[in-house]
Amino acid sequence: MTVRLATRMQRLGTETAFEVLVKARALEARGKDVVHLEVGEPDFDTPENIIQAGASALQNGWTHYGPANGLPDLREAITNYINGARGTAYDASQVVVTPGGKPVMFFVMLALLEAGDEAIYPDPGFPIYGSMINYSGATPVPLALRESSGFRFDIEELKSKITDRTRLLIINSPANPTGGVLEQGDLEQIAELAIRHDFLVMSDEIYAELLYEGTHHSIAALPGMQERTIILDGFSKTYAMTGWRLGYGLFPGNLAESITKLMVNSVSCTSMAVQRAGLEALTGPQDKVAEFRNAFHQRRDLIVNGLNAINGISCVMPKGAFYAFPNITGTGKTSREFADLLLEEYGVAGLAGTSFGAAGEGYLRLSYANSEANLNKALERIATAVKDLGL
Repeated sequence: MTVRLATRMQRLGTETAFEVLVKARALEARGKDVVHLEVGEPDFDTPENIIQAGASALQNGWTHYGPANGLPDLREAITNYINGARGTAYDASQVVVTPGGKPVMFFVMLALLEAGDEAIYPDPGFPIYGSMINYSGATPVPLALRESSGFRFDIEELKSKITDRTRLLIINSPANPTGGVLEQGDLEQIAELAIRHDFLVMSDEIYAELLYEGTHHSIAALPGMQERTIILDGFSKTYAMTGWRLGYGLFPGNLAESITKLMVNSVSCTSMAVQRAGLEALTGPQDKVAEFRNAFHQRRDLIVNGLNAINGISCVMPKGAFYAFPNITGTGKTSREFADLLLEEYGVAGLAGTSFGAAGEGYLRLSYANSEANLNKALERIATAVKDLGL
């Protein structure tokens, strides 16, 4: 039987990383050795103190329903962390705790956007941005990010994309998939545009703790911007808690009330035990955060230097996150062709740059959240693939 779906389902995209992971697992089941550089997930285990806090919570009765917007002490801890790290002045009432960061994107689009609205998002960028804008019925407006500018926003091009229908702008710094970082001057110009044209900004700051140089700046800290900025953050990347599914948003005005209502209508609440683990993550020892960041820093240097030593490939040095975004136009292959070749023939799972938007053509995304031994193996295989192409 073929089930008839609502037409809006045709507007919903996907995340290619999980599709490639399935293909890679199928190849492994047939005996092929695959180096996994496709999924954006730390290879480290969750720190032991966080695991123990979660286990203790389960054993001590944190197994029931809780507030839809999150436990009060966790929301207070989130507020303290964000205000201290970003220079903002959010109140705990403006925080909603969600099962992962994606629900923040989902709920924001549903709460704010409708047919006739426009939302600007980075291209290449996290694929769920465009997918959810489209699903909401609004018009997605991609803003191309270019290697020549370190994959930062071109402010003049951004100005050309803004209309009287612009309702939302999405920024992501440090960025997935490029590792690019918006500078303070970029944020100041974006803030001026947001205030002048009266639109909101969703600032995806999930990689804020994975910055290798300089200081992370949040647009919410600029004058007049906290009241029009949604900060998206979470625990997955910073604390290696991807499978725990724990994220949060900080919302301006009365938006938190609407997001809480969407929580009530969808998942009721985020797991109580997981939230107790999150509280320990924020308030407990932070030495593992620095340890993870230092390891990623070393791996970044290894993979970028290795890629730049391969004929036909060049790669700018990412300033944050844990992704390399090499330019592979010199291979003569499209992004999809080269990604498929690496996976099927050479056992390296990466993502075509076009998985993140049309402006990603000519690039691959390689996650270096893997061991140095595996990164070296991947580099050897990529070099062999390029050599076999005659380069």
